Amino acid sequence: MTETSTPDPVSAKPAGRFGGLAVYGERRVFVMLLLGFSAGLPNLLIFDTLSAWLRESGLSLSVIGFFALATISYSLKFVWAPLIDRTAIPILTKYLGHRRSWMIVTQAVVIFGLWSISGLNPATSLAQVAMFAVLVGFFGATQDIVIDAWRIEAADDSRHGAMAAAYQMGYRVAMIVAGAVPLVLAELYNWNLSYAVMAGLMAFGVAGVLFAPREKAHVIRPIPVGDVPSRPGLEVGEWIVRLAIIAAAAMIMGSGLSGQAVPLNGLLGLFGLSAEGQAAITEAWAAKPGGVYLQVVSVFGGLGLLVLACWPIPGLRTRPGAYLAGSFGEPLKDFYKRFAGVATLILALICVYRLADFVLNIMNPFYLDLGFTKLELAEVRKVFGVIMTTLGVFIGGWSVAKLGLIRTMVIGAFMSPVSNLVFAWLATQGPDLGALTIAIGVDNIATGYAGTALIAYMSSLTSIGFTATQYALFSSLYALPGKLIASQSGRIVEGSARAAEAGGIFGPLKALFTRLPPGSLVEGAATSGVTPAALGAGYVVFFLYSTVIGVFAIVLAFIVAAKQTALQERNREQAEVEATQVQPS
Repeated sequence: MTETSTPDPVSAKPAGRFGGLAVYGERRVFVMLLLGFSAGLPNLLIFDTLSAWLRESGLSLSVIGFFALATISYSLKFVWAPLIDRTAIPILTKYLGHRRSWMIVTQAVVIFGLWSISGLNPATSLAQVAMFAVLVGFFGATQDIVIDAWRIEAADDSRHGAMAAAYQMGYRVAMIVAGAVPLVLAELYNWNLSYAVMAGLMAFGVAGVLFAPREKAHVIRPIPVGDVPSRPGLEVGEWIVRLAIIAAAAMIMGSGLSGQAVPLNGLLGLFGLSAEGQAAITEAWAAKPGGVYLQVVSVFGGLGLLVLACWPIPGLRTRPGAYLAGSFGEPLKDFYKRFAGVATLILALICVYRLADFVLNIMNPFYLDLGFTKLELAEVRKVFGVIMTTLGVFIGGWSVAKLGLIRTMVIGAFMSPVSNLVFAWLATQGPDLGALTIAIGVDNIATGYAGTALIAYMSSLTSIGFTATQYALFSSLYALPGKLIASQSGRIVEGSARAAEAGGIFGPLKALFTRLPPGSLVEGAATSGVTPAALGAGYVVFFLYSTVIGVFAIVLAFIVAAKQTALQERNREQAEVEATQVQPS
């Protein structure tokens, strides 16, 4: 993170002794663990865990499915992130600072929402449960925005990795707690008590806020409107129209990002779309793979509408136009100014950095096709895998402190593509538990490392005053291309399997599967209409493909590293020249 100049990720020195490990003993890193727990707790509680309570209350699956929309706020954080950057909380900001005051307010509302849900019966008060779930979702997402901003502003570049690692560790612990503890309490006592306990566990987040050091002095960037004449009557109407367009854009983007057609249908219903038309949209949204294309188009269409809502009226300067253009446009303009000549490449790198991971959306069918049991998968993936991911996250944080942001980012770009090769090897081993353990261990360590590297790198790209907005934009951006490309994973496996079956270019790969144990790949092959050896060849081709698309991230990482380092050196030389010029002779 920077104030006015390009960050210096290359020269960041290790924090303390012990090869960069000392950074994990710092107060702010422990605070980040608590805040990560606070961030991870609400998300699961308002849909995944809540859905079990709703089902026990006798509600249909179609009704339960609507509660997924309570989490849509997490996909749209960047829409109101500028408000968080630009608005101070009365009284609290003076004593806690800009970020901590926002955190304590959002946590208070989340606690209120969870406590309110704990006092309701979904069978008789479904509307109220839905209302409080949406409230928890919105303020939980807002808490995420503020915690990310504090994490960035409270540490220098060498500590971004440890802060990101602590956040992820806390978040994962919260996900485990929110997914398991309410079920146990509901079984032993009741659902109402379990949600009351979850509201109480948010106290860990409150303690984190109170124990947290104050972030760097927050600067609210001014938006010059002094020369724009005030037109109160017209401005009210303009605000209504612009905010209505922003709301429509959010609903359209929300449908695309969440994969749910309900927000889009709700918007179109306001303009008279019939029930039959809405049903057709829902069906098209759920179709595979065509529905994914519609969802991506919906995201870009919503972004275009958001830009339109913030665009100044041609030939007429107005205060609403200037304010929205400054709130949304200035953070992007600031980013392009600080990273002149490399900004677009950086955004492209963010988009493709985790692509090799995102395409692995068929892993459960792959494991089952090989012949592993559900119990084996639960033990290795959910227990051992979590431990290995945590280890990867920890190593990633150490790497940032020891090697610097840029080097860690480049190493992380290699992690996913290279680790995917281990799955190609696993495909040839059949249901071998030792081989599965090795593959899961390698992949999860690589995933944890790469995730920490990306979070730390994106954190370094922000600047004081725009932290929340810029980071929310980056974090929303990086998953979108994966959503589109991952839709083709199943087709690639089956298409490659059929090509191998027909003796095509992938045919020789069938020889790798001549010694598989009986039953391995048999059921999946029957479903796909090919032989087990051909299906194995299809999986090998797919994992090689996932490695190849990861090469784009590797190439971009080297290009960005070179250009960003050169830019940083130029800025340093310029700063030295300016410092020399202002010195008295």
